[in-house]
Amino acid sequence: MTSFTLKIIALITMFIDHLGYAIFNKFSFFNYIGRVAFPIFAFQISEGFHYTKNVKKYFARLLLFAIFSQIPFMLFLSIFSTNIYKLNVFFTLFLGLFSIYIYDKIINSFYITSNVKLNNFLKFVLGISIVLFIGFIAEFLKSDYGLFGIAVIFLFYLFKNNKIAMIGTYLVVCIIKYGILYLANSNYMYLILCCCTISPIIFISLYNKQQGHKIKYLLYFFYPIHLLVLYLLHISQFL
Repeated sequence: MTSFTLKIIALITMFIDHLGYAIFNKFSFFNYIGRVAFPIFAFQISEGFHYTKNVKKYFARLLLFAIFSQIPFMLFLSIFSTNIYKLNVFFTLFLGLFSIYIYDKIINSFYITSNVKLNNFLKFVLGISIVLFIGFIAEFLKSDYGLFGIAVIFLFYLFKNNKIAMIGTYLVVCIIKYGILYLANSNYMYLILCCCTISPIIFISLYNKQQGHKIKYLLYFFYPIHLLVLYLLHISQFL
């Protein structure tokens, strides 16, 4: 699958996810389908960092659309929740990119200053430390997907050249997240959510490292616009 195909899958499943909330005012079967979207967006961030020619512009673009999307996001949340004071997913993607950037800078700086490469164990410890630090910031700021989102973005980057390790660690992260929720609530719904969240790894593993059609700004504009449209349709009783 090309990057274009993955993005289209993510856009469609994200729309289905949000449409469910707009129609039913609560969690529904639509939202199981919606679990496919975020992991693909997370993967695209890791790929974006790898291929971008200007990481500063990449940061600026994510932050700009994070700010631009916040009001539509809060309006959309008001459809089904009284707690609207959360940060939208662009902030999570921004923080995930930042975790990759910091990790890469530290690894490269250490090699430049000491001319010695860190072994895999030390790289792993460094990665875990960065993920936990940035992840707790995401949790504190109530950023969408929080620590889980940062971890997924980072592991996709860390194991970009080892598909088996990438799949394995992603499965572990999903099982830990939903396993904790299941043990705390004893609700089978979390087991289904776990399976649905794991499912996009199938599409990601089929990625052929080809870009395909360019739709970069469609992704950025689609997010706030579709949230605003769904909110307006909801309050006008079309949904």
